[in-house]
Amino acid sequence: MRPGTGLGLGLATLYMSAIVLVPLGAVVWRSRGDGWSGFWHDVTTPEASSTLRLTVGVSLAVAVINAGFGTLIAWVLVRDRFAGKRFVDALIDLPFALPTIVAGLVLLALYGPESPLGVDLAYTRPGVVVALLFVTLPFVVRTVQPVLIELDREMEEAAASLGATRATIFRRIILPNLMPAIAAGTALSFARAISEYGATVLISGNLPFKTQVASVHIFSQIENDNTTGAAAVSTVLLLVSLVVLLSLDLVQRWAVRRD
Repeated sequence: MRPGTGLGLGLATLYMSAIVLVPLGAVVWRSRGDGWSGFWHDVTTPEASSTLRLTVGVSLAVAVINAGFGTLIAWVLVRDRFAGKRFVDALIDLPFALPTIVAGLVLLALYGPESPLGVDLAYTRPGVVVALLFVTLPFVVRTVQPVLIELDREMEEAAASLGATRATIFRRIILPNLMPAIAAGTALSFARAISEYGATVLISGNLPFKTQVASVHIFSQIENDNTTGAAAVSTVLLLVSLVVLLSLDLVQRWAVRRD
């Protein structure tokens, strides 16, 4: 290893440790404040287990929806021509720029009890899904879009000249090239959804056993001076996120090797 490489690796490791590893380690350590029995009790209380099931289930659903529709939107933006294309392309990044609490307020005004559309999703699980779809929209689009732009169109044209149908071209040529990007975007979408607070706190209504998500439950535990219980639920979310992210990373590696 060259000296410059060693210095860069050391600085990167130090920065990652200070910003990510040490804080996460502190949360995990705090979750064991009452021992393993206390940890198990904190994450298996009826309210905590209900919020965890809802959060993980909704986040997985949102990630799957984004994988499909995010890829479709990226395809339209790259392969199709239509009026207002640049505006739509810029609009995709709006959830990145908009504070999530503002997004929650906008969604509540649009889909709340006084909805101008006549659709009331406030304080319901579909409302939570819509809020998470809004804040996670850009992830799959922005990871798939550059791959589509760089994709060699000559392979598709050659396959078409040999008699391959559009469905076959997509399944055998396009999709394998897109799979690593789709997996990466889906992982980012899931990670964002499972940790979201601002966009869900208003439209969910924070109803225990119905619409309360884990991040809101964690905040309520901190307000009640139960930091150990909050850290325990946070640790479970961390472990679930790691399992999903590692699984999708394996999918990426498999797709790259197959390609």
